[in-house]
Amino acid sequence: MEKLRLGISTCLLGLPVRYDGGHKLDHYLRDTLGYYVDFIPVCPEVECGLGVPREAMRLVGEADAPKLMTIRTRVDLTERMAAWALKRVKELDEERLCGFIFKSGSPSSGMERVKVYNEKGAGVKNGVGLFARAFMDYFPDIPVEEEGRLHDPVLRENFIERIFTCYRWNNLVYKEIPDIRTVLSFHTKNKLLILSHSTKHYQEMGRLVAGGKDLSAQELVRRYGSLLMAAMRLKATPKKNANVLMHMMGYFKKELSSWEKAELLEVIEQYRLSMIPLLVPLTLLKHYVRKYDQPYLKEQTYLDPHPLELQLRNHV
Repeated sequence: MEKLRLGISTCLLGLPVRYDGGHKLDHYLRDTLGYYVDFIPVCPEVECGLGVPREAMRLVGEADAPKLMTIRTRVDLTERMAAWALKRVKELDEERLCGFIFKSGSPSSGMERVKVYNEKGAGVKNGVGLFARAFMDYFPDIPVEEEGRLHDPVLRENFIERIFTCYRWNNLVYKEIPDIRTVLSFHTKNKLLILSHSTKHYQEMGRLVAGGKDLSAQELVRRYGSLLMAAMRLKATPKKNANVLMHMMGYFKKELSSWEKAELLEVIEQYRLSMIPLLVPLTLLKHYVRKYDQPYLKEQTYLDPHPLELQLRNHV
């Protein structure tokens, strides 16, 4: 499979671009996830012309519109950073990114809870880095996350499901503007995956596709893509996944024996109660999909939404 393209704060790849000449290498991102993606590194401070090493800086003022100031000399770098950020996000539009991983706490790249200081020097974690804000404003549907939050297995699984979903959608959209039949096919193949995140969004997307003949192809694609990524932002919980697994089980009501059904119900319930990982009931269901050659389920991306080697469904 062609690698998807993912933006990332440069320091997370181990490059010495931080204000003190250091880096913040994240081995999981570079060495594990990096096997499946092509990273597009971005360091706002260096790329806008500041050197290494350089004076440390921070956000000052109001959280909604802070200034980027050097700490010791109090040089205002806000306009310089903002002008560069606007130019850079337009360049990134050509990269067809499927997501971005920001450096937490950074006054330029922090996605959330960045310290903003008042005139007395007191900091409150309620800000967003200037480049991160520009990126998220320009690309409201592209998945974003911070490296620190990706240490949480649930948030990690959610983000990686989102970027691979974005990748599949981009492959459909960028080849040519898809017609309603192509969007319907995508919607059908991704039904269970979307349902594991949001029944409400799936139903809204279904209504959109059903009325798609009244929209231009461009408008259908725009609205469907936004709903798709909004659905995927919601975490898949054990309860949601258990409902999807029960739905899948219904396709084998004529094939499975009573004891096979009882076994499958037992492992689904154990998963719902967080006693075993999702991988256990899913492996059993995938076995039945292959054994009985179930055509509809074979096409569902829910069975393999991301590389198995990432072990994202192994946690409890």
